Amino acid sequence: MLASCRQQPVSLQQITVSQTIIDSTLSEDDSLQALIAPYKNRLEDALNAPLAYAPETLTKTDGARNTSLGNLLADLVLEQADSLRTLQGKPPVDLVILNHGAIRNIISRGPVTQRTAYEVMPFENTIYIVPMQGAAIRAMIAFLVASSMPHPFAGLDIQLGPGGSLEAVNIGGQPFDESRTYYVATSNYLVEGGDGMDFFQLGETPEDTGYKIRNAMVDYFTRVDTLRAAVDDRFVLIQSQ
Repeated sequence: MLASCRQQPVSLQQITVSQTIIDSTLSEDDSLQALIAPYKNRLEDALNAPLAYAPETLTKTDGARNTSLGNLLADLVLEQADSLRTLQGKPPVDLVILNHGAIRNIISRGPVTQRTAYEVMPFENTIYIVPMQGAAIRAMIAFLVASSMPHPFAGLDIQLGPGGSLEAVNIGGQPFDESRTYYVATSNYLVEGGDGMDFFQLGETPEDTGYKIRNAMVDYFTRVDTLRAAVDDRFVLIQSQ
């Protein structure tokens, strides 16, 4: 009996592989198209519904040190993240820094929709809050001054003198206080050192809000009627007399 129940060794004799190319030569499955059509149409309607209006086209290339679209994104993240923190009873957001490369499209003059947000910010990045003290803030400012890219920021003003010397830094309209802890909103990508922003490693333990930047855009678009943003003096080079 024991001999009859013994399991015989199994060995692999052959593997057969086939490849199916999925491209435009395949015909559509009408039944599948009919099944998904209501959901697709509802999604398209939601993506294309106007939420706000842009009186001017906003881009990330219309300024040397700050741009209209970069300023809009940084300002709206500051507003939305600060509102979230207020609801949670946490310290307010003092400033925001994002990265120039994350902006993937312009906002054209005209209606602004959810699709606009997906086109400008296609990534799934969430907003992080990083407590940062003097040395970390100084490293961040040095990075911005040295960078050749107009990285978006808000809540912060930087003035450079002739020759690029640092003349003034204000946070929240007040002179930078090295003894304070500032709460900086940014993306998970930058907290992890993306785009060389290693200064976040000098900050304290970051907090993931779970709030996607793209969702902050949609919430802002829903809340305002008109998008108003322009190149301004938050980062300026003072010319010699």
